[in-house]
Amino acid sequence: MVLLTVLDVLLFVVGAVGMIYQGVCIVASLFAKPVTFPEAAMDKRYAVLISARNEENVIGNLITCLHEQTYPTELIDIWVVADNCTDDTARVVRDMGCHVVERHNMKLVGKGYALTYLLDHMIDAGLSDTYDAYFVFDADNKLDRHYFEEMNKAFQSGFKILTSYRNSVNLADNWVSSGSALWFIRESRFLNNSRMLFGSSCHVGGTGFMFSKEIMKRNKGWKFHLLTEDLEFTMDSVLHGDRVGYCGSAILYDEQPITFAQSWRQRLRWSKGFLQVFRYYGPQLIRRAIKERDFSAVDFTLLLCPFTMLGVIRVALGIIFAACGFVTWQSQLGAVSGWGSGIVLAVLGMMALAGLTIIAERKQIGATNKELFAYVLSFPIYMLSYVPISFQAIFSKVQWKPIEHKG
Repeated sequence: MVLLTVLDVLLFVVGAVGMIYQGVCIVASLFAKPVTFPEAAMDKRYAVLISARNEENVIGNLITCLHEQTYPTELIDIWVVADNCTDDTARVVRDMGCHVVERHNMKLVGKGYALTYLLDHMIDAGLSDTYDAYFVFDADNKLDRHYFEEMNKAFQSGFKILTSYRNSVNLADNWVSSGSALWFIRESRFLNNSRMLFGSSCHVGGTGFMFSKEIMKRNKGWKFHLLTEDLEFTMDSVLHGDRVGYCGSAILYDEQPITFAQSWRQRLRWSKGFLQVFRYYGPQLIRRAIKERDFSAVDFTLLLCPFTMLGVIRVALGIIFAACGFVTWQSQLGAVSGWGSGIVLAVLGMMALAGLTIIAERKQIGATNKELFAYVLSFPIYMLSYVPISFQAIFSKVQWKPIEHKG
């Protein structure tokens, strides 16, 4: 009985604190001026790292965006690792004047391993020291033409690790792509923007981020190979005392999955990756939050908290205790009905969050008002599907699998 009460209190406290924090972030982002960076000399040399697997149809768009930057293109070198490709990705990249490293390894599969291979090649060739910092993009991305100019300002203001504003090229395709796109826009506008205002560390997304030569040397290239290597990189950086910055004026456009099956598979990998990162980094984050009173550690402990796993444990123990006669079935049904009321409130809250994101970022979102109204209504369906996905992630063996991009 005491154990069930403790779990109920823990779930309530973590959920309540998380919701209050989100609310504070939204208010701060809406009413405070965003952090900006002063003009800076465009004299730093950057390497672009792209992991591509069978991306011949889309990677040319990204390379074209890189060639059309307002930042001097002679100071941007593009490096692509053609990872287990069976198409003409390597040829397309070479024809566009970029460096290509081909990798064939079906045992160590994933973006993290591909980036390790690419950076190891550059280090072994003695080329890594020629760059001041490294950018990471996915092959399907597109960039605003001022992207590098804006990121350079933030980099020269003192940040060693930076992430950027993540928009979408296909938000308006359907309710699946819109759900994913709105989620990323929300993270950029309300979370990372507010973290900059609070002076805490931001969350590096899977694409559109950079790290300095010093960070690369400390990590001896790239050492992050969990299913969510971006989240792992963020946690490792926070534990090293780094502050990850956010440049909201540097805009990246990502392609989102358009079928529910693709989205499910992608989010299943993310959910499993969150569990992996919590397992390896959660205890250290909690210790840092307590000992160092590091707000970023508190923030990311809340982010990583395996809420679904705790909920599954709570339900399982409730059934076992009721079956053994330690508690009544009526009390457990009452707890479940309380959760049902919470789900209804959550649905309304998610609709409001989607609507608020659209209103705040309307200029950045390419869709009609009619489409956006429909996507506000469908957003809770997208988000609630995370419940069975997170449940499956607890028990499933998940592997990295590529998602086909249409460009």
